[in-house]
Amino acid sequence: MTTTRHTLSVLVEDKPGVLARVASLFSRRGFNIESLAVGNTEVPGVSRMTIVVTVEGLPLEQVTKQLNKLVNVLKIVELESDASVQRQIRLIKVRADAATRSQVLEVVELFRAKVVDVALDAVTIEATGTLDKLDALVRVLEPFGLKELVQSGMVALGRGSRSISGSEQRLRAVPAVSA
Repeated sequence: MTTTRHTLSVLVEDKPGVLARVASLFSRRGFNIESLAVGNTEVPGVSRMTIVVTVEGLPLEQVTKQLNKLVNVLKIVELESDASVQRQIRLIKVRADAATRSQVLEVVELFRAKVVDVALDAVTIEATGTLDKLDALVRVLEPFGLKELVQSGMVALGRGSRSISGSEQRLRAVPAVSA
């Protein structure tokens, strides 16, 4: 069976329980969510979920149709990797004593990452980029000794001037959530 990775951009009403309903829909269908990032958008009362799911031999269309039926889901777009900008952030804590610190810093510079914390025996690195770039960085840092690693979910936007919410009248009608 072939495995296919899909990146979905889902606009939802910013209301309690929406994330749980969306996640459970994937779970009930046997799809594992690889990455999930949720945050506010430029439209008050609307959040964007960027969901990365790997599907093995099953069409994702079944899930997207059912997502569209959820009352709090406003719009779903699948973002192809060549037609979108996709990024993650990783924080990587690496062993770096006096003998290896300069080598670690060279790697950080090579990958256009940055050091965000320094200790006597470790360096914490912040790196942003594609999954391939971040995986390559980790492979190069592994020989120094990885102490800790954490990453965000994928965030993505379509390339060009078009916007997922650009002409969507329904989005503007969503009332802002009051504090």
